[in-house]
Amino acid sequence: QVQLVESGGGLVQAGGSLRLSCAGTGIDFSVNRVGWYRQAPGKLRELVAAVNSNGPTYYEKSVQGRFTISRDNAKNSVYLQMNDLEIEDTGVYSCKLGWPPNEYWGQGTQVTVSL
Repeated sequence: QVQLVESGGGLVQAGGSLRLSCAGTGIDFSVNRVGWYRQAPGKLRELVAAVNSNGPTYYEKSVQGRFTISRDNAKNSVYLQMNDLEIEDTGVYSCKLGWPPNEYWGQGTQVTVSL
């Protein structure tokens, strides 16, 4: 059974930093693309960052230069380092592994950025 568990969310002031973790069991992270998605209040879920199995990364324009995605295949984990956080970064962050129809989601972790 595949399970993804996110952690590291919380309440932070604008300009602060958080590091999110996505740990997986039951599946090999190293051969899969993993993405971090964000759903802000009243908005659709959007892809924030992703890392492919062979290394290349993607960042949504608004987080470029502030967020860094990385992976540790030995720990079957992917991380999202978020710096210089903005109010607009508030939302539920979820990690997703793979592609349809073989994709898996974590339960999400709340990130709240305050003034």
